[in-house]
Amino acid sequence: MAMFSASRLFLLYLVMIGLVQIYVEAAEIGASTIVVEQRNGMKGRLLLSTDCSAACGERCKKASRHKMCLRACGTCCARCNCVPPGTSGNQDLCPCYANQTTHGGRLKCP
Repeated sequence: MAMFSASRLFLLYLVMIGLVQIYVEAAEIGASTIVVEQRNGMKGRLLLSTDCSAACGERCKKASRHKMCLRACGTCCARCNCVPPGTSGNQDLCPCYANQTTHGGRLKCP
């Protein structure tokens, strides 16, 4: 009985060490949060997530059509998990964001 408890305790210790390592690596990368992706009720891989509402709020703060900018930026951020800094330009820092286009072939992301 004591051996069974010791093995459970050791397994719990290994899991905790793994979780600490994941959080430390995420902090080094500078990620906002860590999100567990769920599909069909099953837990998937860990993804580093950007706070899209804050990032798009900053990106669109000077836009003349603020709500439209936030909607497009939010879609692009959800797909690419990044938003270039500043209110315009800097799209070389987030190539996925810069390459999104509408059905008409125009750039989608503000």
